Amino acid sequence: MAGYEGTSLNSEARSGKMIYEPILEEGVFRFDCSADDRNAAFPSISFENSKVRDTPLVNVHKVPTYIPSFECVLGQQIVNIEFPPNTAFYGTGEVSGQLERTGKRIFTWNTDAWGYGPGTTSLYQSHPWVLAVLPNGEAVGVLADTTRRCEIDLRKESNIKLISSSAYPVITFGPFASPTDVLVSFARAVGTVFMPPKWSLGYQQCRWSYDSDARVREIARTFQIARTFREKGIPCDVIWMDIDYMDGFRCFTFDQERFPDPKSLVDDLHQNGFKAIWMLDPGIKKEEGYFVYDSGSKKDIWIQTADGKPFVGDVWPGPCVFPDFTQSSARSWWANLVKDFITNGVDGIWNDMNEPAVFKVYGMLMARSTYEGMKLANGQKRPFVLTRAGFVGSQRYAATWTGDNLSTWEHLHMSISMVVQLGLSGQPLSGPDIGGFAGNATPKLFGRWMGLGAMFPFCRGHSETDTIDHEPWSFGEECEEVCRLALRRRYRLLSHLYTLFYMAHTRGIPVATPTFFADPKDLELRTHENSFLLGPLLVYGSTGRDQELYQMQHKLPKGIWFSFDFEDTHPDLPALYLQGGSIIPVAPPYQHVGEANETDDLSLLVALDRHGILSAFGFWSCLMEAGKAEGFLFEDDGDGYEYTRGSYLLTTYIAEQQSSVVTVKVLKTEGSWKRPNRRLHVQLLLGKGAMIDAWGTDGEILQIPMPSESEVSDLVLASEKKFRIRLESAKRIPDVDNVSGHKGTELSRTPVELKSGDWVLKVVPWIGGRVISMEHLPSGTQWLHSRVDVNGYEEYSGVEYRSAGCSEEYSVVERDLELAGEVESLQLEGDIGGGLILERQIYIPKENTKVLRIDSGIVARKVGAGSGGFSRLVCLRVHPMFSLQHPTESYVSFTAIDGSKNEVWPESGEQVFEGDLLPNGEWSLVNKSLGLALVNRFNVTQVHKCAIHWGTVMLELDDLQQFYSYNFAFFFLLERAISDNPSPSGGGARPPPPRLLLPGESQSPLSLRGRKRNLFVRFVRTVFGAPRDIFDQSHDFVAPRACSCHVHGFDDASCSSDADFDRVFGRRVFAFVQV
Repeated sequence: MAGYEGTSLNSEARSGKMIYEPILEEGVFRFDCSADDRNAAFPSISFENSKVRDTPLVNVHKVPTYIPSFECVLGQQIVNIEFPPNTAFYGTGEVSGQLERTGKRIFTWNTDAWGYGPGTTSLYQSHPWVLAVLPNGEAVGVLADTTRRCEIDLRKESNIKLISSSAYPVITFGPFASPTDVLVSFARAVGTVFMPPKWSLGYQQCRWSYDSDARVREIARTFQIARTFREKGIPCDVIWMDIDYMDGFRCFTFDQERFPDPKSLVDDLHQNGFKAIWMLDPGIKKEEGYFVYDSGSKKDIWIQTADGKPFVGDVWPGPCVFPDFTQSSARSWWANLVKDFITNGVDGIWNDMNEPAVFKVYGMLMARSTYEGMKLANGQKRPFVLTRAGFVGSQRYAATWTGDNLSTWEHLHMSISMVVQLGLSGQPLSGPDIGGFAGNATPKLFGRWMGLGAMFPFCRGHSETDTIDHEPWSFGEECEEVCRLALRRRYRLLSHLYTLFYMAHTRGIPVATPTFFADPKDLELRTHENSFLLGPLLVYGSTGRDQELYQMQHKLPKGIWFSFDFEDTHPDLPALYLQGGSIIPVAPPYQHVGEANETDDLSLLVALDRHGILSAFGFWSCLMEAGKAEGFLFEDDGDGYEYTRGSYLLTTYIAEQQSSVVTVKVLKTEGSWKRPNRRLHVQLLLGKGAMIDAWGTDGEILQIPMPSESEVSDLVLASEKKFRIRLESAKRIPDVDNVSGHKGTELSRTPVELKSGDWVLKVVPWIGGRVISMEHLPSGTQWLHSRVDVNGYEEYSGVEYRSAGCSEEYSVVERDLELAGEVESLQLEGDIGGGLILERQIYIPKENTKVLRIDSGIVARKVGAGSGGFSRLVCLRVHPMFSLQHPTESYVSFTAIDGSKNEVWPESGEQVFEGDLLPNGEWSLVNKSLGLALVNRFNVTQVHKCAIHWGTVMLELDDLQQFYSYNFAFFFLLERAISDNPSPSGGGARPPPPRLLLPGESQSPLSLRGRKRNLFVRFVRTVFGAPRDIFDQSHDFVAPRACSCHVHGFDDASCSSDADFDRVFGRRVFAFVQV
């Protein structure tokens, strides 16, 4: 089809229906704006074989059901696909927030999103893919096959809008009969998940960091406080090593003091049934004499700047260079380094920090290189790679996790949807950091999370430095028991999980799916987020602190669902249901996968499918209609590739009821693996936890005589009684907020949330009292998003970068008060030394809930001879870091005191403004593409100097081309002198300067506590709020580039020395506006 089916809007714009051609298989179509656009499209990175996408099928004349429309304007390709009303959307890759995605907009823009929230629009991975489930249960998949930054806009009901740079094809899959059928077809295009070694499906223990081999050995075998995984009977297969094992954070090295003999350490771990996984980051220290840097420089494989020099960026080791994994030579170089690294006994590799910042395919290509290096090292072992960053197709090489989450109930709840969404986007091997990475979990939160996390495809506990211990035994006996029960459950179901992964690897069938997959026509189930499916196994959990699982109504799909347990029911463990018509394998509760033996007893859970098997009382009746069930078990060596040569055993078991006998037998088998000589234990579910046990020999026919209806009734009543006794006698995990932390800290170490009016904030008192998240609800925009330990809204007490006040622990003085008109407030204070206290009040005014204010100041509590002497210089430096979604369409705008108008863009470099060139009380950080701006209003009499600095942060590989991205820094300076002496004669109290008022705001005194004498530092007030509209376009015209915005605040004023006046008040106002 030549040309395009549309109209020209002007010389640069065109629109119409996209042209199409069938590809891959029946029901799959490629759409382009025109034949020229088809020819101009870049090769596919997401397709396993890019030629498949570019090769049309012949003799296929089927017309697609849904044909996208397009508009091409100013280099942007905007695609819309309309679906019937009540269509539900899923997928979109690694995303936070709700399961059903209608109303959401996300950007495929790989981002280090520490502590992300439900409104975060870009996380670590990019999957420009949407699964649309139609009202009748059929489904359609939509892939925007581009490595450029892509906007997926689902805010309009039943409509998918895709925006990215021209030209890119759109691939649709279906409509097919079910969502599973779509995902199977999708997997044929982008590839299936690698077949994981069986040990990698066990529980895995990690921390940033187990900082020495002695600490690792303690955790694994002889931990002095909590004893051991093995001694406590808590199953575990893997111990992870974070960056502290390295020599100065140099990749492929070991610290000779803390990890002097890694091979010996690994041998010790192996003897105790543990595998060892080690981290490798892409940042290579720029240091001559370091063998990795020298060899990479010799081969010229570093990412380069526009002038052909290696790009240098700061990471853990300091100045670093980065391999250009788009070069085959770089991938080969890295793979050979990995090959040599494996000789230390490394069982798996963890690729972290591999966005870097904005490169959509960088993480996937790094994971590929690592995977290939592990295969080079040992072709008889399956590689196991975990990657943080990824793209469509990453599942071919690596597992993933959901990044740096928080130890909060909100993140526990989101973890179900996030794991499921990744599975619906082609990545089935994923899971969260159980218990949360940042902050301290409480015992109840950790236990509840372990209960659910033990059922996720990837199961790992992980926490960051300076948090309390997060091992399963770290939260008291009650929580430890819940963790033990949860992980024993996982190991009993490991054969089922391994079978699901074989199906995912060979056929593309998803592993963990939303509950509605059992009944895609049930519209109510489509938004259910408390449960998920592992094949026919339904896991139903409680994710709210005040939710009691067995006081909730369990919404189940239609059909028959048998509840069961392993005599381990607990209020903090999820409920388990098996779908009628199913058989799943069950194994003994091993301590690690290596304990399993081929001749161990095999158990099968059997749930018959006929509606008639349940009597009016909810249990099996032998007088009712006969039922059937079917299930699968995959077995092989658990590692290696012999299964690809036929050395495996895939057994299909069936159960059939005839009259009063249920017969269980092997229906068929695949593979040449010999069936082990073992006993078969069949547990036939009757309802409400009751079951019949029967024993036989695996491979032989087993006939189970059914009891009478009265006997069944007795069994069910007895089971219900046992269930109630177990539930009532279970030792409940204490519901406490505070847990003991390092250095005696008694903080829960979870961010404090302020939510009122138009704003939601998260504040971490324990490190600098910083604001780490600031979301504007009406626009759905996160203006501020940062790590706990750096950036966000910071405040210092000196001119130098990250001086006192930045990382000190703050105490919460008051919370949720209504003082001076605040509708919600948080008061913090931190000791910054020398008798000085840095105070901060964050609040949303009652009279104007569209704004957010932050008042800050430094007070002298104990200024004396030992606190710095005469005329000590005191400064207040405010340093917020704001996130930019559209960096090349963002700039700083202000009118100077002299009336000149200024627009400062990233390309301008560093600029300093003083005197009449200062902003005249207001500047704006404008995001032109979103039509939004963040406005800072301040009293210009308080400001001495402003500096704007755009510094290179990271080089981008989007589109496989090289671009720059920037940091934005804005500086204010405030200095005051304090004296140890009384005020000089003639000194009097100087009144505060006039306060800057927003429209409708009344003059009212501030209400911060603790006024002390002898310190004269202006208050800085920061306010975000008030929308207005000045742009009339909403198109995204962003080039593939990204940056962060740093706003450093200093305020300069003359000294005052009145002993009765402790503080001069001023204000800086940040206002949110629509532009």
